[in-house]
Amino acid sequence: MSADARPAAQPPTDRATPPLTERQEARRRRILHASAQLASRGGFEAVQMREVAEAAGVALGTLYRYFPSKIHLLVATMQDQLQHMHSTLRKRPPAGDDAAQRVAETLMRAFRALQREPHLADAMVRALTFADRSVSPEVDTVSRLTTAIILDAMGLEHPTPEQLSAVRVIEHTWHSALITWLSGRASIAQVKIDIETVCRLIDLTAEPGPWRG
Repeated sequence: MSADARPAAQPPTDRATPPLTERQEARRRRILHASAQLASRGGFEAVQMREVAEAAGVALGTLYRYFPSKIHLLVATMQDQLQHMHSTLRKRPPAGDDAAQRVAETLMRAFRALQREPHLADAMVRALTFADRSVSPEVDTVSRLTTAIILDAMGLEHPTPEQLSAVRVIEHTWHSALITWLSGRASIAQVKIDIETVCRLIDLTAEPGPWRG
């Protein structure tokens, strides 16, 4: 059986589950911590479900009840990392003079946090790339978190459709920049230039013009 395969006796996971109890949440935290630790040491291939279960101190069947596959687990790990980043950024918000500068600073801070753990970053990005429709809820959560981080930096609670469109393009560019850096096809300096360039879209959405039709 491959590391990502579900054991034959494991029943399908019920995605419409009630909120976790305190004990269940603590168990989930241990699983995510174990996943991040293994990925930090050896990247995507190092995250094997049996090893994660052992490191977290849970039965393999229990692990599969929380995360049906390695891809689900690693996308949830990225969600957890983004939540931590979001909390940190709220405590120390960016200090740019305008929204575009603040977003660029925020994304570069997030990028540098991932840069410190390149194996973990690679594992999480690969999981996002491999994710199929069964992982859509988790991927959507990652996207919503990224959007929230950008909107916080912009200082917007009620963005216009044009502003949300710009945010999506910024997200795509940030994700692409991370992939090209991880693959050795872009330097940090180039990533910074790309991020700062795409963040100028924010200025366009703040002005009347073609965006308003």
